[in-house]
Amino acid sequence: QLQLVESGGGLVQPGGSLRLSCTASGITLNDYAIGWFRQVPGKEREGVSALQWGGHFAFVADSVKGRFSASRDTANNTVYLQMNDLKPADTALYYCARIRRPRWNPSTPLTAKWYDYWGQGTQVTISS
Repeated sequence: QLQLVESGGGLVQPGGSLRLSCTASGITLNDYAIGWFRQVPGKEREGVSALQWGGHFAFVADSVKGRFSASRDTANNTVYLQMNDLKPADTALYYCARIRRPRWNPSTPLTAKWYDYWGQGTQVTISS
């Protein structure tokens, strides 16, 4: 059974860093583009970064550009989201998600509708 599990969230002060991990069971992430999204109550889910299939290029939302980066560890079937210089506005529940089709990179990879399997999320709270 396919399962995605996020970890690495927590409470940090503004300016701090966190690295989120997304591990999978039942499927290899290496064949898929993987997205990172975040959501706060009352707001739509926002695409943060999307790691392309077939390489290491990652799209990054303007709101986190220069601070967040996604990467892939193929040997361990894990995808990461490195978050630096965190701000209170980054507080959210963070999800990883798998794209609908293998070996496919959509032209708008930060759009949630392209993803079908989602983890349960890991909470990130930025506060002093």
